[in-house]
Amino acid sequence: MRDYTKFYIDGQWVEPIGTGREEVINPTTESVAGVIALGSAEDVDLAVAAARRAFESFGQTTREERLSLLRRVAEVAEARIPDIAAAITDEMGAPAWLAQSMQAALGVVHTQTAIAALEHYPFEEAKGSTLIVREPVGVCGLITPWNWPINQIAAKVIPALATGCTMVLKPSEVAPFSAHIWAEILHEAGVPAGVFNLVDGTGPVVGAAISSHPQVDMVSFTGSTRAGVEVARAAAATVKRVTQELGGKSANILLADADFATVVPAGVSAAMLNSGQTCSALTRMLAPREHLAEVARIAGEAAAAIPVGQSGAGGEMGPLASEAHWRKVRGYIEKGIQEGATLVTGGADRPAGIDKGFYVRPTIFSDVTPDMTIAKEEIFGPVLVIIPYDTVDEAIQIANDSPYGLAGGVQGRDVDAVRKVAARLRTGQVMINDASLDFNAPFGGYKQSGNGREWGEHGFADYLEIKALVGGALA
Repeated sequence: MRDYTKFYIDGQWVEPIGTGREEVINPTTESVAGVIALGSAEDVDLAVAAARRAFESFGQTTREERLSLLRRVAEVAEARIPDIAAAITDEMGAPAWLAQSMQAALGVVHTQTAIAALEHYPFEEAKGSTLIVREPVGVCGLITPWNWPINQIAAKVIPALATGCTMVLKPSEVAPFSAHIWAEILHEAGVPAGVFNLVDGTGPVVGAAISSHPQVDMVSFTGSTRAGVEVARAAAATVKRVTQELGGKSANILLADADFATVVPAGVSAAMLNSGQTCSALTRMLAPREHLAEVARIAGEAAAAIPVGQSGAGGEMGPLASEAHWRKVRGYIEKGIQEGATLVTGGADRPAGIDKGFYVRPTIFSDVTPDMTIAKEEIFGPVLVIIPYDTVDEAIQIANDSPYGLAGGVQGRDVDAVRKVAARLRTGQVMINDASLDFNAPFGGYKQSGNGREWGEHGFADYLEIKALVGGALA
């Protein structure tokens, strides 16, 4: 059993001031995988003080010094991928293939893209007689979720390091193991004491203490829209910068000329990745009404073919991350049936032959109307809803009729038509014709999906203040 009951503060592992402890459950076996300490506001004070002291020197480092540091981080992180993958399987049940090739590896990917961006990033820029200078914002509070733990930690920690900021991280208490290994990686890579600090705990205690702390200059939060509102409220009194990557209910518009045999299975596969626990998943598939039956048939066959279960038993899709979340997702499936949607495949019961673990069958609903609960609310599980439309204008209206705006997709053979539809979607990222992820592309949302952007050079901006040296370009 893993014991992670110390916090990483000021370059060393220390005993917490708070006395709370919490068990971490392996969602595959429903057994205890380890234990963490639950921090207090006093623990946050110590971590913030360490970060504030470290900023005096780290904020003055050169581009070359930070590049050297990030290269060491990438090297150490790559060597620790197997350890991170094992931790992610323990804490959130990700199958071995997913934990190894995607979940754990994304920490290295974000580090490498940041290195490439940092090499030529314009920290100084002349505009007429004024020199525009971009300086580190200061001490950053980083609050991350459980669903892609290392991806979301790296997407915050790495740009903070690249720009000269110091930080305090609160990982999710649901999936904290990989965060502790990430702290070990940063320590081994030589990140100076106090630059990176880690305090475990709950959102209402540790998250609130970070968000409201007067010595924290900015907060970067990834999680639910509901929790993001609370972070913003806590931060408001000190007028600190708040960036947020929140919920989504993204639409994938299939145009009438799309190759349904190709794009529908691809859409199902993407929506089911990580057991559907992805905020940017395209979980609303919008199909021309005249092709609805064909799309539903193909989607149902694709979902039913996904092996569910442990990797050692041939499973490709793992469980949901916790019992509470498992019950919530099953409730949404039952709600969809009650509201009259057509259940094409799946359902609320565990997959056949599985009697332990928080597993849900890949589920497809068709004949879904935009007013149904499963069409409006973020389910965050392996559930895809198919909504028919009669005109392209109607499809765009349905896609935009959401408080969220994180991602979207448009599929069709006529690329010009696809681009015109994509341009009308009120969302931060649109996947055109099942394109592959681009980690240099900005990632973030419109509306209640948040503000700010992450990934590549676009992820630097939120960690920088802009100073105008008037007349500085002439000096």
